[in-house]
Amino acid sequence: MRYLIFLAMALLGCTDDSPPAAVDSMYFPPTDSDQWETVSPSSLQWDATAQEDLITYLEQKNTKAFLVLVDGRIAMEVYLNGHNANSPWYWASAGKTLTATVTGIAEQEGLLSLNAPVSQYLGNGWTSAPAAKENLITVRHLLTMTSGLNDALGDAVHPANLQYVADAGTRWAYHNVYVKLQDVVAQSSGTSWNTYFASRLRDRIGMNGQWLSSGEDLSVYWSTARSMARFGLLALNRGRWENEIIINESFFADATTTSQNLNQAYGYLWWLNGKESYRLPQLQFSFQGTLIPAAPADMVMALGKNDQKIYVVPSKKMVIVRMGNAADDVNMALSDFDNVLWQKIQAMLP
Repeated sequence: MRYLIFLAMALLGCTDDSPPAAVDSMYFPPTDSDQWETVSPSSLQWDATAQEDLITYLEQKNTKAFLVLVDGRIAMEVYLNGHNANSPWYWASAGKTLTATVTGIAEQEGLLSLNAPVSQYLGNGWTSAPAAKENLITVRHLLTMTSGLNDALGDAVHPANLQYVADAGTRWAYHNVYVKLQDVVAQSSGTSWNTYFASRLRDRIGMNGQWLSSGEDLSVYWSTARSMARFGLLALNRGRWENEIIINESFFADATTTSQNLNQAYGYLWWLNGKESYRLPQLQFSFQGTLIPAAPADMVMALGKNDQKIYVVPSKKMVIVRMGNAADDVNMALSDFDNVLWQKIQAMLP
């Protein structure tokens, strides 16, 4: 199996024999091909033994794809457990960050306002809350998980499941109601969510993939690991792709900063490391300390069910992608796997 791992890396041009490109400037892969510059782990002074240990751990923990970008270049690319570079896999809730980004693009095009009531775009009755309470829910509340709607009624987002619990802005609860942002974008742009997403984000940074229905009025994004890494690279560069502004930096800064006073570790559908406290899905109390103690404090994260992950670390100019089945037990987003994984990553780095 270990031979097959490194054979896959070699076929993709990701071996240590690749001539190391200068890493003093950010690299962006072309949007019209899957060619990608690499940088060798040895030139980055990574510990080879620790890297072997990391790969073994990834394989044991049901990983299918694992990529590390440094300055935009591929430093590590491993496919395991029957997966390969062309295999699509689901992002789960890591794809929430795609929705947040496209919402920001629609805002910068003047199509919507984050402070406007959602009912301005979807009409009254999109929830079963009293009209006065429904009209309190703004686009920003959907971005920050503070709609005040009941999060205990299942995954479906039809009105019967969207029941009032608290006034918008007074309660943080991880809830699929965020998906209504896609309807807001579609209504405000006069086109379908899929069309707007593809033209404003996916195609502009060379991603592949598509939204596939998962039932109950929801869709989940599927793509290759490299496409997930492309989005992580956009995030590392705060919305810029080479010389093009995909999403303005001020929106991205807001998206990756504490967005409300209830969960310090949450921005606009992004998770934030390095905060003094955090809340987790399905719980209504805070934990003291940072989300992932072993990871850099400035890291922001797209986290999805069963350990789908994009870690973006500005201080290290690094993007890390993990796709696969749940490392241990089924989980909503964060798991104990995150901290152990980061202990092994840190052991590899100089």
